[in-house]
Amino acid sequence: MRDEHFDQTLRSHLPFLGPGEALHDDADLRDLGLDSLGTVELLASLENRYNVRFVDDALTLETFATPGTLWNTLSRMAGTAS
Repeated sequence: MRDEHFDQTLRSHLPFLGPGEALHDDADLRDLGLDSLGTVELLASLENRYNVRFVDDALTLETFATPGTLWNTLSRMAGTAS
């Protein structure tokens, strides 16, 4: 289950997601406004917040496709349960 910090960080990079809208695990992040610059900024924010470094294998479009895939990748690297 995603944590509050993850959702807040992710939401701050999704300009097309309204403040009261639900953010489902399978939502398309590109449809919600995550572009290439936003992806780089989100990556840096998550690395700083969770004190991890995304490994090369995790730096793919698929990793940043949905909240669910991103959270699963991040939680594996941080050693937390997904």
